Amino acid sequence: MRKLLFLAITLSLVTAATAQTSGNPIFPGWYADPEAAIFNNTYWVYPTYSDKYNKQVFFDAFSSPDLVHWTKHPHILDTSTIRWAHRAMWAPAITHKDGKYYFFFAANDIQNDSTIGGIGVAVANKPEGPYKDYLGKPLIDKFHNKAQPIDQAVFKDKDGQYYIIYGGWGHCNIAKLKSDFTGFEPFSDGSTFKEITPKGYVEGPWMFSRNGKYYFMWSEGGWTGPDYSVAYAIADAPTGPFQRIGKILQQDTTVGTGAGHHSVIHIPNTGDYYIVYHRHPLGDPDGNHRVTCIDHLYFDANGYIQPVKITNTGVTARPLTSGRER
Repeated sequence: MRKLLFLAITLSLVTAATAQTSGNPIFPGWYADPEAAIFNNTYWVYPTYSDKYNKQVFFDAFSSPDLVHWTKHPHILDTSTIRWAHRAMWAPAITHKDGKYYFFFAANDIQNDSTIGGIGVAVANKPEGPYKDYLGKPLIDKFHNKAQPIDQAVFKDKDGQYYIIYGGWGHCNIAKLKSDFTGFEPFSDGSTFKEITPKGYVEGPWMFSRNGKYYFMWSEGGWTGPDYSVAYAIADAPTGPFQRIGKILQQDTTVGTGAGHHSVIHIPNTGDYYIVYHRHPLGDPDGNHRVTCIDHLYFDANGYIQPVKITNTGVTARPLTSGRER
């Protein structure tokens, strides 16, 4: 029996070590809302721990040299560090600036302006943390333009300006972050939180630029349902205006259901893009049972995003040669 067990473990380790595709999900466990980034020649994914709200009190991270072999970094941030957070820690966003890693997150699922919670910021010296509360309070703790302060993304424009894009309850705002991420700079018209909500928007915004255009992506439908999906728009500025073009990520009932809330990896100095997202396993009715997956993201000759084919195989190994972000 011991010999058989040893043989099984050995075969499993050999299979993992020689894997040529990531498979989907890319790592075990219930994880959603994945934020993907590239730091120091390494891929990183920062997801939401998918469980009941009162159990969502920490974040794990995962790193990989090639998109195939993943290492778990447990509890890089939790409520023992963020004293004002006590539940519903959601949808991380991360950026690197001046030697520090800034980790944006939502907590407490606030329902009004009198409740403590919203979007916070943590900081660390390494991508894997440990992260500490940066402000000692939320960065955004109120409803501006009716947007619930959740589901933040951080976008760095070509001029070096950092923006935060966020919002639930069918509304999305963009704001200009101060250079030290302690607050906001007003836009030229004097406003601080500018609404950029396109038709169909529900939550989960993401932005990237390509060939001088700004691609704004978001999730539609209900997060526990089969209609959860991702749509997008293109504009000439990060503030829009954004007109919905169409869906590019949705379920395939032969592979997985409710595919949505994503981020995008761009391999520096190449035309290679990947979409990292969550979906529900087939036949599993529990809405919290979400898994993190990766597939290719392609564009047509006119720059439009082609519909993503979700797979069980995932992507082939892609080691990095440059440490630049995303």
